[in-house]
Amino acid sequence: MDARTLDGVPVWLKPLKFGVSNAAFAFTLAWILAALGERPAFVQRVGWGVALVLALENVLIALQAARGVHSHFNATSYLDAAIVTTMGAAIVAAMGLTVAVARALFRRPAPHACARAVRLGLVIALGGASIGGLMGVPARDQLTGLRDGAVLGGHTVGGRDGGPGLPVTNWSTSHGDLRVPHFVGLHAMQVLPLVGWAIARRQRPADRQIALVRAAAAAYAALVGILLWQALRGEPVASPGPATLVALAITAACIGGKTLTRP
Repeated sequence: MDARTLDGVPVWLKPLKFGVSNAAFAFTLAWILAALGERPAFVQRVGWGVALVLALENVLIALQAARGVHSHFNATSYLDAAIVTTMGAAIVAAMGLTVAVARALFRRPAPHACARAVRLGLVIALGGASIGGLMGVPARDQLTGLRDGAVLGGHTVGGRDGGPGLPVTNWSTSHGDLRVPHFVGLHAMQVLPLVGWAIARRQRPADRQIALVRAAAAAYAALVGILLWQALRGEPVASPGPATLVALAITAACIGGKTLTRP
């Protein structure tokens, strides 16, 4: 119904992606909060806080899409700058609430694999969320044009945002893209609990299950780190160079070897 594009992609693609991602985050966090049923006041505060923050972000992104302008890194007018600032403050608030949930989980016993996976997944997700802060750092040429209004920050390393990208995600195929480690890190809170659930289904001793969960978490955290390193070097995720491949191979060998040799 709306044929407009922004940076070569439909203007409503970003609201769609953020809506799906925020929904996945909200449902996962709600599932995690169910484990803290003995603290109903805490659960209610966190639940309402995260719901309001995510709703605000979705509304503002949709508003900017309707206006046909960028929702992030946009300081071309006072209104755009105010929207970017509001979204940034909202995300910081959401991260603060998530840290409180992680703290509450770590204060509880976690005797089985799935509980350990939830805790570790949430920690990695917080690390992935913090990568978003790197995107808000303006480049030198952006600061030069700030007086007349400018785009401050961006997710592409080695080039400007926009240009050729992967389907749906639009991750750059010609430069580094900080959205890759940001996305992978954020969704650790879904992936690792599923891994923990799969490990717990097998008839293994409890200590062995926990060791496997720790290995999976270490591998996932290492993957996020390697993807971040790759992006910061300006290398496209779809075209990994020798250094990236060697880092992945060494990580797999170290973690896999330690897991296999553990009694």
